[in-house]
Amino acid sequence: MAYVAKRTEGTAGRPLFLTFHGTGGNETQFHGFAEQLIRGAHVTSPRGDVSENGALRYFRRTGEGVYDMDDLAQRTSAMVTFIQTEKDSVTPSKTMGLGYSNGANILAAVALSQPDLVDDLILMHPLIPWSPTPQPGLNGRRILITAGERDPICPAPMTQALANYLTAQGAEVSLHWHAGGHEIVQSEIDAIAQFAKG
Repeated sequence: MAYVAKRTEGTAGRPLFLTFHGTGGNETQFHGFAEQLIRGAHVTSPRGDVSENGALRYFRRTGEGVYDMDDLAQRTSAMVTFIQTEKDSVTPSKTMGLGYSNGANILAAVALSQPDLVDDLILMHPLIPWSPTPQPGLNGRRILITAGERDPICPAPMTQALANYLTAQGAEVSLHWHAGGHEIVQSEIDAIAQFAKG
């Protein structure tokens, strides 16, 4: 599957930084942010190809927090292929992914399916409303989760459950909470900038 994507060509041997927008966003939402976080990186930002009442997403859902799991499986497979193609084209030193909300969910789904594809993951306000099967390939992966304690879309207990699952797989998980809801706040940005340096 071909995605519309924004790309910045980086310096040879530098990381590949993938960004995934939230529902209603597009490929520009985090592209410039990624360029600033890792200077000289190759940056690729695919646009979600599902429209929900005009809002772009990466997979279908039937309601708030209710995913079309068959569609998610198909689109996860397509995204795996897309990411592998991007990696093959730039042969990066490592691959980092950042996703917000729906973008975090497709990135997490990719990691659960093919854990060796993305080295470092930044999951901003993810929602994984199912219990993933064990995935030992996540062992050693660096993962930052950022979340709001009062997020009505991604309830805190489900965020904590995801962090606990990833930790149980051997991933190096950092969890950053802020006191608000689904919005992105400055402390999150600071945590992400610190994580990206690692």
